[in-house]
Amino acid sequence: MTASIPPIAPAHLPALLAAAPKAELHIHIEGSLEPEMAFALAARNGITLPYADSQALRRAYNFSDLQSFLDLYYQGAGVLLTEQDFYDLARAYLAQAAANNVVHAEIFFDPQTHTARGVAMQTVIRGLARAQEEARRELGITSALILCFLRHLSEREAFETLEDALPFREAFIGVGLDSSELGHPPEKFARVFARCRELGLHIVAHAGEEGPPAYIWAALDVLKAERIDHGVQAVNDTALMQRLAQERIPLTVCPLSNQKLQVFPDLSRHSLPALLDGGMCAMVNSDDPAYFGGYVNANFQAVFAATGMDARAAWQLAANSFEASFAEAGQKQRWLEQLNGSFERAHDAAR
Repeated sequence: MTASIPPIAPAHLPALLAAAPKAELHIHIEGSLEPEMAFALAARNGITLPYADSQALRRAYNFSDLQSFLDLYYQGAGVLLTEQDFYDLARAYLAQAAANNVVHAEIFFDPQTHTARGVAMQTVIRGLARAQEEARRELGITSALILCFLRHLSEREAFETLEDALPFREAFIGVGLDSSELGHPPEKFARVFARCRELGLHIVAHAGEEGPPAYIWAALDVLKAERIDHGVQAVNDTALMQRLAQERIPLTVCPLSNQKLQVFPDLSRHSLPALLDGGMCAMVNSDDPAYFGGYVNANFQAVFAATGMDARAAWQLAANSFEASFAEAGQKQRWLEQLNGSFERAHDAAR
C-alpha cells in the first residue's frame, strides 16, 4: 500500500493523527478496565478492592516490567463476574475507540483469567458479543474477537480452554498467545496452535516484547503466526527484519505500553521508526490503555512527539493497520480511501 502524501506541517500533525481512520489490532479488553469502572463493578458484585478509591488504584500503575503489570492486571479482572460486566467493559472500550476514529478493532480476551474464577466461557463471550453488535449498530465500528491463551499456564490448560470455547466458535476469529513472555517460548504451545490451524482460526502471538528475537522466529515457524504482537525486538536481528519486511508480517506495536513497562523507557529511542524504515508492516495500538496511559490516539501523539515522525509515517502506520487486519479485501480498500480522504482534507485545511 502506497500513496502520494500531501505535505502536512508538523503543527498540524496532531490533529491529523486524531482524525485519521485507523484499525486497532492489539487491545486486551481486560486492559481497558478503567479504575472508575473497576470500583463500580466491585460495588455491584459485592467485592472489596484493596485500594481506597479509583485514584489510589490509578497511582498503583507504576510498573517495573511486564510481570509487575500482570500481577495488578489479573487482580483487577476479578471484578468481572457477569455477562453485564463484560458487556459494560467492551461497550466502554468500543466507545473510546470510536471517539479515536478507530473504524475496526480486533480485540483480545483472556478466558482463562475468568474461568479460573468460576466464570463460564459463555458469560464472557456473550457479554462481549452483545457489546460488539450494539457498537456496530450505534457507533459504526466493526470488531472481532481473538481468544488468547495464557502462556504462563500449561499446554494442557490451553487445550481445555480451546475445547471449552468451541461451542462459541462463530464468536471469535482467531487465537493468540499472551501473558508472561520470558521463560515461556512459543514452542510450549506448538500442538494447541496446530489444532487451532486445523479449525481454520487465524493465528497471532505476542513475541519480542521482553523476549528475544528467537521468540519471534519461533512464533512464525512453530506456531505459524500471521501477525506478531509487539515484535519490537526484531531490530536486533537483521535477518529477521529482512524476513518480516519481505513477507509483510505485521507487527502490532504499542508505544505507551513499551514505555510504561520499561521496554523503551525513553520513547525517543523506540524502535518504531526503524521498523518503518526497514519496510515492516508496523502499526500503532494501545495494548492495555487503562493501565498504560491512553487509547490509540494518545499512543500516536506520544510516539510522534518523541520521535519526530512525519505525515508519511502517519499514513503508513494507519494504512498498515488496515492491511494487517483480518477484514475482507474490499473493506480494506474502502478504509484506505477514507484514510486518503482524511489526509487530503488535512492538507486543504492547512493551506
